[in-house]
Amino acid sequence: MHLLRRPFQIIRADLRAYLLVNLFVYGMLVLGLVLGLLFPDLHAARAGSFAGGSGGSLVNSVVGNGWLFATVIFLVNVFPTALLLITLPSLAIPFAGLAVFAVKTVDLGVTLAPVDATSRLTLIPHSLTLLIEFQAYALVMFGAYLLGRSWLRPATAGAPTRRQGYVRGLSRLGWLWIPALVLFVIGAAYEALEIYFLVPLVLGG
Repeated sequence: MHLLRRPFQIIRADLRAYLLVNLFVYGMLVLGLVLGLLFPDLHAARAGSFAGGSGGSLVNSVVGNGWLFATVIFLVNVFPTALLLITLPSLAIPFAGLAVFAVKTVDLGVTLAPVDATSRLTLIPHSLTLLIEFQAYALVMFGAYLLGRSWLRPATAGAPTRRQGYVRGLSRLGWLWIPALVLFVIGAAYEALEIYFLVPLVLGG
């Protein structure tokens, strides 16, 4: 229980910052969706790029196996995204991961924009996937924010030096990765359920 109690203690200690990070994360996603709706050609270009790129090829290669599909979704969410885009840049430059992920999120929103009837119906079950997975990203982003803040202003972490502030911020980031991983597992399992059962149901197939 301590593995989950400690992250919630960290969140409660900086609840306002946590809520602002959530607003930022989901706001960037909504911004991308709106841009995709306002600029259909941009949406078509991004969707076509994904379908014809490595991401689309990977999805097509595993979509026939539910367990493999869920595993790949989990791994992609954790390693190329949460680890590579958010965590690693933030370890070198304060708050860098927040900026990198914001660009990625806007791009994803453009790609997922509900520009026609099919995409609007598909987004109904997929909205829960986005809610779960982006909450996991928000936890990692919150940890990256705490790391950057304690690094630049060590007093906010009760540390006398920036080096000790960095270490304490890194510890908080590590604790917040625990509930994020739980949500990534739940999100991947639900996304598999969505693809195989819910999307065909809402599309009438």
